Amino acid sequence: MPNRLATAISPYLRSHADNPVDWHGWGADAFAEARARDLPVLVSIGYSTCHWCHVMARESFSDPELAAYLNERFVSIKVDREEHPDVDASYLAAAGAFIEGLGWPLNVFVTPDGRAFHAGTYFPPQPMRGQPAFRQVLEAVTEAWTTRRDEVVASAALLSAAITEGVRKHRGGGALPDSATLGRTVAELAAYEDTTHGGFGGAPKFPAAPALSFLLAQPAVQPGVQPGDGRALALRTLKRMGASPLRDPVEGGFFRYAVHRDWSEPHYERMLYDNAQLLELYTRAWQLTGEQWARSVAEGVADFLITVMQLPGGGFASAQDSESMVAGRRVEGGYYALEAEDRARETAPALDEKVLTGWNGLAIGALALAGFAFANDTFTRAARRAADFLLANHLRAHHQEDRGTLVRASIDGRISTAPATLEDYGMFARGLLRLALVTGECDYAIAARRLIDSTLTPATDSPDSPDSPDSPNSPALPVDRPGAQPFSAPNGPDPVLAEQGLALDTDPSEGAYPSGLSAVADAAELLYLLTAERRYRAAAEHAMGTFAELAPGRPLAFGAALRLISQLAAPVEQLVVVTPGALPDTVPDLAPADPAGLLAAVRRQTSGLVASVTEAQASAFAASGFELFAERTTRGGAPTAYLCRDFVCRLPVTDPDDLDPTGALNP
Repeated sequence: MPNRLATAISPYLRSHADNPVDWHGWGADAFAEARARDLPVLVSIGYSTCHWCHVMARESFSDPELAAYLNERFVSIKVDREEHPDVDASYLAAAGAFIEGLGWPLNVFVTPDGRAFHAGTYFPPQPMRGQPAFRQVLEAVTEAWTTRRDEVVASAALLSAAITEGVRKHRGGGALPDSATLGRTVAELAAYEDTTHGGFGGAPKFPAAPALSFLLAQPAVQPGVQPGDGRALALRTLKRMGASPLRDPVEGGFFRYAVHRDWSEPHYERMLYDNAQLLELYTRAWQLTGEQWARSVAEGVADFLITVMQLPGGGFASAQDSESMVAGRRVEGGYYALEAEDRARETAPALDEKVLTGWNGLAIGALALAGFAFANDTFTRAARRAADFLLANHLRAHHQEDRGTLVRASIDGRISTAPATLEDYGMFARGLLRLALVTGECDYAIAARRLIDSTLTPATDSPDSPDSPDSPNSPALPVDRPGAQPFSAPNGPDPVLAEQGLALDTDPSEGAYPSGLSAVADAAELLYLLTAERRYRAAAEHAMGTFAELAPGRPLAFGAALRLISQLAAPVEQLVVVTPGALPDTVPDLAPADPAGLLAAVRRQTSGLVASVTEAQASAFAASGFELFAERTTRGGAPTAYLCRDFVCRLPVTDPDDLDPTGALNP
């Protein structure tokens, strides 16, 4: 039996390489074998730090008898959901027809053409609490496939058609929710609050970072909402969560979720996407309040990302495992029960060293923001190292047909064949733009613009299309074509799903982090604020129309989309601080470069866009087509602030007394 997983990019797949199951990786070969052998397919999806994935691997996939049954009657595919998010999304959509509590491991039984006809999550080796054993499930699926084939195939085809039609109903262009609707959405989130322990709902309890980002961005006064309710709810939740067992007080990172509503008994895996988003939230909480609890948590999370999650090459690992060896025994969470000095004597939980482009983009943006807010160059340097690593290793530059496109994942210098998705383009571009704004390095913004331009869908194949991806011009967007999305991944959808007709067209669903559509629209809006090119805002608004009906009624599921919708509805505000020379490399050098304290005051700015550049950097931005920086110079050789609304700027100021505590200009 060939071992197809031994050299996989994914550590999750490699952890199954020694199973007696004849695993295939994701690809067309497995489905071709299923057609040739006339067998159903088991698509088993998980990820490296998934506790129950490992439990099922030990209990069932390592069982020789059960493996023999699988190998005889099924073709088995193992998928890392982090490497192939589009595959995961497609089968999650299908699995929702069979089970309510979706999660991982996700085990989906499909026809040789990929259409689902049964699904479940964790199956025990023996029946328990009304749940059938995995062997019983396999036998039932085999019986249905051999005796009721026509019924199975017909129902699978109907389900596939229903999913495809459901996605097509939400393709953008709808009118965005107004402020009153957003106010009611805030009130709905407030109704979900656990007023005893903080957070939303009962158990299990997740950080819900996207929903908190929406709440934290709410204005102090909002129609239909008590003053400050949305923002106050977010701050209250963040404060309680930061003091809860969900956060490791020693290394600073947050665990993925808690089993109980009081945040106790965490599931101890630590995800890059959670900690990156939470770093940004706690940094913004400090900018809003100036309170030490917010700064302490933010700096702790940043330290965790740099000291634990950042790899020697500069990229960030995708996750850290929940299990480790403590006192010679493999236990879940035991390492985190130890104090720092005791941890030093044990082996830390393993990292999933797979570097994911999109998730790294979230970390880059969050560390850049924290580095600026706290005047901490260590955070900024970490963001730069990750950005430089991705630009050097995850940006294809060797072949004309793929030049400028991204790869999804790599590990130890090896590149995954999985296609990059919209989340990779959007999250990485936004991270690069945030880094450009705080370092003043225009090249990061140029790279981000190149990425977003590559995702914009032209209305027609125009002979006047620009030859250079750096051109500020581009073909018109398809905003006049109902149902057309303005963004798409340059490399297209997953080729196997596309061949089977199962690829979801820019899937809008959101979970623990922004959807690809929200991420790329967010980056496009930020580009608009820098360039004044209306095409970027038009694309963002059109894309957010996808969420017009979905998001207001399901705020916990669409927090990132709601935050961007709120931003699109608010006045455009941009604040640029120009300094005469090189910005300081270390915190102690800050005072001489900023004698009046203007830059220090701007670090508390929370609304709109904030940029810090030298005069030379402002000139470079302007020359590269970033209109916001045109003619931005210092006054009298002192740091100078420009506040602009809709690109109309007030007179520049050099005195921090002309700024209010949040960095905006006083009237």
